[in-house]
Amino acid sequence: MRLLTSTEARVLGVLIEKERTVPDTYPLSLNSLVAGCNQKTSRDPVMNLTDAQVQEALDELRSLSLVTESSGAKVMRFAHNTERALKLPSQSVALLATLMLRGPQTAAELRINSERLHRFADTGSAEVFLNELAERKDEAQPFAPQALVRLLPKAPGAREARWVHLLCGEPELPAAGPASATSSSGNDDDLRDQVRVLAARVQALEDELAALKQALGT
Repeated sequence: MRLLTSTEARVLGVLIEKERTVPDTYPLSLNSLVAGCNQKTSRDPVMNLTDAQVQEALDELRSLSLVTESSGAKVMRFAHNTERALKLPSQSVALLATLMLRGPQTAAELRINSERLHRFADTGSAEVFLNELAERKDEAQPFAPQALVRLLPKAPGAREARWVHLLCGEPELPAAGPASATSSSGNDDDLRDQVRVLAARVQALEDELAALKQALGT
């Protein structure tokens, strides 16, 4: 199985996310999927994909057995098949989706940002599954590369290293800049964590509102 494009990874990540966050409207229609791909919140990078680009990505993902298609009442609907296709537990799939949607993150950030997909008891619990994804060696597994995540080198001034997914290949590492002061890094990290928690709650409310509007036909 080949590596994914960034568009394919975004589509797959959205399908995994929406299965957990808006189950009443899942599987997703093409319109709902495009809207999820182009969200301005909880996405890094922000994308502006067209219907045609998303449909092309869906067709490719179907050929890789990562997506399935079904006939809804009026439109075709799409669901992911990640757990079965990649032979992964739901906890690992939740972490992969969070990395696909939000970019490189520390284990603590992943625990917070993936809370709506799977609630890990603590950061250590998330790290267990991250290490399993990073150490995957079974040659019978269908996806290349065998390892699906990697721990990046710690950035200058950072307290923790960040994890990145490898579904699209090895990431481009930024050039090392001058070391920054770390005296206030603890407070900054705590503030960022609080902002991420609030952003996740806002996104959950937005998803619920969108599902309600769709159910009411407004």
